[in-house]
Amino acid sequence: MDNLNATAATLLGFLHTGEASGYELLAIAEEVVGAFWTVTRSQVYRELAALSKRGLVMPGDAGPRARVRYHITDAGRDAFAEWIAVPPGPEQIRYPLLLTMAFGGHLDRACLLSYVDQHRTVHQTRLRTYQARLESTGIDAYERATIAFGIRYEDAVLAWMDDLPAILGPADEPPAEERDPATREGSG
Repeated sequence: MDNLNATAATLLGFLHTGEASGYELLAIAEEVVGAFWTVTRSQVYRELAALSKRGLVMPGDAGPRARVRYHITDAGRDAFAEWIAVPPGPEQIRYPLLLTMAFGGHLDRACLLSYVDQHRTVHQTRLRTYQARLESTGIDAYERATIAFGIRYEDAVLAWMDDLPAILGPADEPPAEERDPATREGSG
């Protein structure tokens, strides 16, 4: 059996609980894994077509708004079982704010901290969403474990944001391009 990519496997994982249309799968993905795994609309429909062609899902009749509901086949369950049994690779942090922070010496400090404040709002909202989800009924222990990670992650990011003024040092330090290159650390 060909290997599944993570998006295809994610869709098969969601289909274990019952039939769903591409639209519904996208909504489920956004709710369940959206904060740490990106699944786009085009990926969902492309993967559903590929999974259907491989016999891993079967489309049903078109319903309201011409939405086709898919169900997982036995071959799809087997393919998912193969995929989930492979140890996951290492995480890769792709956080645009960290990339900006890495080059933050080239920005005005107030500008950089305004970016942090914009991101703080997003992380506070995610934290509240995770906390509310954790209190809801109908989630299994595995989703509860995933949500618990999300809460700890958001707490850590918010704590890092709180510590940034101290980490960055005095507010009167000029941007990197205005500092004397001979005095910059690592220059030689």
